[in-house]
Amino acid sequence: MQENHRQRAITAFQDFLNTPLETLLEQHQHVSSPASALALFHSVATTVPAYQAFLREQGIEPTSIQTLEDFQKLPLVSKENYHRRHPLADLCRNGELESCDMIAVSSGSTGKPTFWPRFLADELQIATRFEQIFHDGFQADTRRTLAVICFTLGTWVGGMYTANCCRYLASKGYPISVITPGNNQEEIFRVVQELGSMYEQVVLLGYPPFLKTVIDTGIARGVEWQQYQIKMVFAGEVFSEEWRSLVGDRVGSTNPCYDSASLYGTADAGVLGNETPLSICIRRFLANNPDAARTLFGESRLPTLVQYDPLSRFFEVHEGTLLFSGDNGIPLVRYHISDNGGLIPYEVMLKFLAEWGFDPLGELQKQGGRGIHSLPFVYVFGRSNFTVSYFGANIYPENVAVGLEQSEIQEWVTGKFVLQVKEDADKNRFLSIVVELAPLVESSEEKQKAIASSILSQLLRLNSEFANYVPPPYQMPQVTLAPIGDSEYFPIGVKHRYTRQ
Repeated sequence: MQENHRQRAITAFQDFLNTPLETLLEQHQHVSSPASALALFHSVATTVPAYQAFLREQGIEPTSIQTLEDFQKLPLVSKENYHRRHPLADLCRNGELESCDMIAVSSGSTGKPTFWPRFLADELQIATRFEQIFHDGFQADTRRTLAVICFTLGTWVGGMYTANCCRYLASKGYPISVITPGNNQEEIFRVVQELGSMYEQVVLLGYPPFLKTVIDTGIARGVEWQQYQIKMVFAGEVFSEEWRSLVGDRVGSTNPCYDSASLYGTADAGVLGNETPLSICIRRFLANNPDAARTLFGESRLPTLVQYDPLSRFFEVHEGTLLFSGDNGIPLVRYHISDNGGLIPYEVMLKFLAEWGFDPLGELQKQGGRGIHSLPFVYVFGRSNFTVSYFGANIYPENVAVGLEQSEIQEWVTGKFVLQVKEDADKNRFLSIVVELAPLVESSEEKQKAIASSILSQLLRLNSEFANYVPPPYQMPQVTLAPIGDSEYFPIGVKHRYTRQ
């Protein structure tokens, strides 16, 4: 028996159960986050065999790291130079894999599985991110709530992690029941229709395109989503505010800032940040003001915008990409995940918005005021290799998605597409977009032209590089319409990729 692990679990669970959310979210105001990052470094440097070996290879004496400036000179770690070079046990504290009670799997961009062990205490940190969403957004402290886990179950990280965190909220006293149909659509329809009316609201948790498919298929089959007061939790992809509005309308959502939220997370470290009513309110303003968004983010696409707890995850920016440090089953120090993005302090964000004539705090106060916390913001574009280059312009999937979400188009399509640059017989390059049709919708030349025109209109509106770099004769995309589940472009059961090189 491992008595120290039992005591660690008891302490972590008691702290989680007994500490109000507001207290958890205010701790960063009283404790220095750089000091916490330094403390994490010294702890990892003395207890994790793999990191000790990593520092020796780099010629670094841990006692020399005493200031934030010292910390920021430490070499970056990644899957390639750290995780894959050491035995799994050596990546854990004291070289003890058995100190972790759960092991999840991520496929990553290479398709090769990677194992990520963790302990109950690691999940409880992440449960606070879910608590922010369920408390501040969904008011689940006062409403009987059915949480329907629609992420893939099994060894993959999303499903079991999410189910566990939702159960911890129930243990804390939230009137939440959890059910786990996974990505089985028939089972999702069954549990919502048979159990949903017993609760005041139903929360669907899953990947954005999958939840949209579930909702659209349900509508086609007569599921009356509106009667269940549907809320949604997303993860894994950037989506537009037009998409949020579209999906929200289909389930009867009346308050976009409080009816859904997205998580920013990785298999490596769980949830790093989450959308809040405040971040959603800000993002919706920026979606309607592309000039302000370009000024703030420096790009012609709208990133995911979340708030984060700087004591739970210490973020840095390195050459336009994000680094984070955090305690996990595998503790990570200055971990590089190749996500393009940046950081914006809370007060800086409010000052910028005021200069554009927008007061998000005032907007939220009109709606009850929940979800206002002075936490910093992190924005995430995703991996840089998900873009395509066309006449020197970076074309982003996010720009194309908005074209498919316009009112005259959205009923025809699922929202999935494949974007790539091709060449014709004369080696002239053109922008190819294969679009997946919605169930029971047939292809036609009229639909092709309308979809191509809608995408072009949004590319010109949102992407200044496209508008200025691509000659007008080459701007119109060539759209191909494919049936739902097409084996070449939209195989069922496979994580979808929106671009091909």
